[in-house]
Amino acid sequence: MEPKTTIYTRPLARLIEQLQRLPGIGPKSAQRLALHLLKQSEEDVQALAQALIDAKHQVGYCSVCFHLSAEPVCEICSAPSRDQYTICVVADSRDVIALEKTREYRGQYHVLGGLISPMDGIGPEQLALKPLVQRVSQPGVKEVILAISPSVEGETTTLYVGHLLQPFTRVTRIAFGLPMGGDLEYADEVTLARALEGRRELGA
Repeated sequence: MEPKTTIYTRPLARLIEQLQRLPGIGPKSAQRLALHLLKQSEEDVQALAQALIDAKHQVGYCSVCFHLSAEPVCEICSAPSRDQYTICVVADSRDVIALEKTREYRGQYHVLGGLISPMDGIGPEQLALKPLVQRVSQPGVKEVILAISPSVEGETTTLYVGHLLQPFTRVTRIAFGLPMGGDLEYADEVTLARALEGRRELGA
């Protein structure tokens, strides 16, 4: 029996293997990206590698809202033009980016860092809920908007967070033009803008 022929030389195989570990990248996409990178100049490849290293070392979390930030306080929290009395609660930084693209929301954010999911061993204590309660319990917060994707875990999280915050301020949830299980980050800007405009009181 003849030995199996290796399709890729070892360094290329390693590169494809690493690229394939990225979300949404299958074998064919990984191969295409790897072959594209090999055609780039050494300077371009080094710039990409350095950007990855810099992002890993420098990007952390905002001490106020827990959005991704290279500074102790992110650009959104520190912007004087933002509404300081409205807080939009989301599960992930990707949701912040999606909502910012609508250009409809000008308040603050709070990133929970996930969703309550007992099946995955994620409970309320694993989320950034204590800092959220501390923020909302301060005088002046007029509204908390819950902008969490309408999955089973999302509904559980929305109800839990809502009941936690209702003693302190008005709590609303965005209206969804999304199917059950849809993700906020994949919704188009118009759908998200309408969802913000059509928000309603939690429990209504």
